[in-house]
Amino acid sequence: MIHQVYDVVIIGAGPSGLSCAIECQRAGLKTVILEKGCLVNSIYHFPANMIFFTTSDLLEIGEIPFSTTNVKPTRDEGLNYYKRVAQFYKLDIKTGHPVSGVARSNDSFLIRGEFQQKPFAMESKFVVIATGYFDQPNVLNIPGENLPKVSHYYSDPHPFFDKDVVIIGGKNSACISALELHRYGARVILIHRRDEIKESVKYWVLPDFLNRVKEGGIKLHTNSFVTEIQENSVTIMNSETHQSVTIPNDFVFALTGYRPNADFLKSCGIHAAADTLIPEHDPETLETNIKGLYIAGSVSAGIFTNKLFIENGRFHGRVIAENIAKS
Repeated sequence: MIHQVYDVVIIGAGPSGLSCAIECQRAGLKTVILEKGCLVNSIYHFPANMIFFTTSDLLEIGEIPFSTTNVKPTRDEGLNYYKRVAQFYKLDIKTGHPVSGVARSNDSFLIRGEFQQKPFAMESKFVVIATGYFDQPNVLNIPGENLPKVSHYYSDPHPFFDKDVVIIGGKNSACISALELHRYGARVILIHRRDEIKESVKYWVLPDFLNRVKEGGIKLHTNSFVTEIQENSVTIMNSETHQSVTIPNDFVFALTGYRPNADFLKSCGIHAAADTLIPEHDPETLETNIKGLYIAGSVSAGIFTNKLFIENGRFHGRVIAENIAKS
């Protein structure tokens, strides 16, 4: 049963999805956003004390100024800003609406999903997938990864005071989390598979992290990887010596990155490269191999999650809306 009919259905209420909705609405198209979580769900799940790496003007959408007294805005400022944008444009956003499938049906699409454990269906001439990648962590595929003490997301340091915490990873999120946990009184060990922490870590983070390692506040194991996670310990192997060591542990943060949901894209009929997960699409219009089905934001970059951010993905909305208007 079709409950509602739209011109454009956008899947994902992140900054790219909001930008798409604004531009489609401006073009006179009846538009709705379906979001499985809350408004800007990925930003909501960022660490509580997170500060954006970029300035506020590069996060703006819909020509709404992002005002802040900080050089770089905080997570909370970002949440409030995008909420104000959604309110200003009176966007039709249906949160808590996970989409299970998108199927071409004659000259339109049938979008199916679930809301409060009840199925729903919508019909739309055009669909935009702006689901990002933050909901799909890169898994370790090791014993114990599914234990309750293991998380692929870091939020708040407070619960980890006086605890033994292992962080797996070596990029910005791992180093920043290690510093914050250390300063809140956790005993932090960072496990990195490479021989060093690369200079790609933000310039104001890297020296601080390395100095804490040098003074012994944070322990760093390079050329190492976790082979097993137990209830009260973690086993680490050095890739050069092949020696293993088991250390006491209370919590593990596997901050190993994220990737788009390739299975969902495939279920929609979108072709994607097996090695890069980059969806087949026209870079000029962002239309996929399925006519009328578009991708927006970081999902278009596949596994190369360092190529597309809010700063450049926010412009996809105008490109897509202009192309739809010509159709």
